[in-house]
Amino acid sequence: MRAANRRILITLVLLAPVFAVAQRQQHDPLTSAQVEQIREAGIDPVERVKLYTKFLDEHANTLRGLTDRAKTPARAHRIDDELQDFTSLMDELASNLDTYSDRKADIRKALKPLNDAMPRWLGILHGLLGEPAFDLSRKEAIESGEDLADQAKRMLDEQTEYFRIHKDEAGQDRYEPNPVAKPNQ
Repeated sequence: MRAANRRILITLVLLAPVFAVAQRQQHDPLTSAQVEQIREAGIDPVERVKLYTKFLDEHANTLRGLTDRAKTPARAHRIDDELQDFTSLMDELASNLDTYSDRKADIRKALKPLNDAMPRWLGILHGLLGEPAFDLSRKEAIESGEDLADQAKRMLDEQTEYFRIHKDEAGQDRYEPNPVAKPNQ
């Protein structure tokens, strides 16, 4: 019996991280009030990007505040959670940007503040000294942040050029063909 109990205990210890990861994946990085704000923004791409930028800024400020605290297991766990939430939000925003890019939505007004915030957010992430408890989450957040920064900058450049040429489409939240224009034959 002792050997069987030992195997069960070892199995449970080995599976504990799997259960912890599965539990984290169900966590929503937004509060219910923030989810409601996103819902109220509906399909308005400018407002949605502004909200995601605001929420990411709040998480970045929380991370910055946690860096000065005494190093404890509770602090490390909180930083790990915040980094995972931060990464999830950046990935969600990147997905939204892909959608708005495909729709030719004019979101230049929202991309400027996002591009302005990215260096500060990346500075906070790079300035956070890695600890074993959250080093993987920190690396993933930096990678997502760098990807989002590249995407937002590229998208702002592309939109600036596109709407310079297509002035009649500026301000639209999605591409709608001009009914007066003749289709190419």
